[in-house]
Amino acid sequence: MNTQFSIPKSGPGLYEFTDDVARWVARQETSEGLLTLFVRHTSASLVIQENADPEVQTDLQAFFHKLVPPTTDPSMAYLTHTYEGPDDMPAHIKAALLPTHVSIPVLDGALALGTWQGVYLFEHRNRPHQRSVVAMLR
Repeated sequence: MNTQFSIPKSGPGLYEFTDDVARWVARQETSEGLLTLFVRHTSASLVIQENADPEVQTDLQAFFHKLVPPTTDPSMAYLTHTYEGPDDMPAHIKAALLPTHVSIPVLDGALALGTWQGVYLFEHRNRPHQRSVVAMLR
């Protein structure tokens, strides 16, 4: 079983889509298996992260912005891929550091996530995008 999630985003940040995934999993015929999610872009990532305190997402975004700033930052002057904007190559670096896929066990027809865990698209680009995440349940 597979599907695709389309996630609109307005800029950099973490976009939770746990509820969409959970609803899809609940409608499937199998009650146990392994769900794999894969983002089909080279400048975004997928993470499982805390969903109780929004400061966690804010701090993660701030950390990765500090770790890999835009190419307008003097510390990034060595980068050559800059024609798609100052956020593009840093977005590719962040996507190389973070996962582009996650696997989640499915038990009794539900995601086996921890109490405070949520599934997030971690967008690294500044301008709005429509991101595609493929889901496979086996």
